[in-house]
Amino acid sequence: MLTHSPRPASGPRHASPTGWPSTCHPSYAGIGSRKTPPAVLALMGSVAAELAAQGWVLRTGMAGGADQAFYRGAAANGSVELYLPWARFEASARRSGMREFTLAQPSQAAYTMASRFHPAWGSLSGGVRHLHARNCHQVLGADLASPARFVLCWTPDGSLDGTGRRVGGTGQALRIAHHYGVPVFNLARGDHAERVRTRLLGDA
Repeated sequence: MLTHSPRPASGPRHASPTGWPSTCHPSYAGIGSRKTPPAVLALMGSVAAELAAQGWVLRTGMAGGADQAFYRGAAANGSVELYLPWARFEASARRSGMREFTLAQPSQAAYTMASRFHPAWGSLSGGVRHLHARNCHQVLGADLASPARFVLCWTPDGSLDGTGRRVGGTGQALRIAHHYGVPVFNLARGDHAERVRTRLLGDA
């Protein structure tokens, strides 16, 4: 269990970067495609629950599919850092009473960083830019200077560095993780999924 977790609140918590749980506990980014297969979503939820019980902090972006599977899994025992593209994003999927810290929109520095990592930044709409900017925080934290220990994800192509043609929006986070040396475990890869099941869930 976490030893420095905030008290449960009636709604999402907003805090300065220095007060976030990942400053005291290890964190990982739990992210991925909205089209993640149901069996993988179930695995994500189980892994998130186990990591939460071990004191890990989940960082995610609350998009449908993978993000919300991790979020639900971590809900019972862990602290969650939510990095949103805009306030009220997927608000109906969020739970009250959680140890939840929320950055309701990306920092200006995140937009600058995102523009360097996205290959077609100039052609993106404002809404899509918000989504890609928040990906920077998922990997690097509220201050963009506190990398997660690892990224756990699912993308259709099993990408580890965000360069695949079918990687989707998660590719932005993977490009950033690759650049900063953050390990990526993509559950679309059979060996990665098996490693996660064996080491975290104890499956034979």
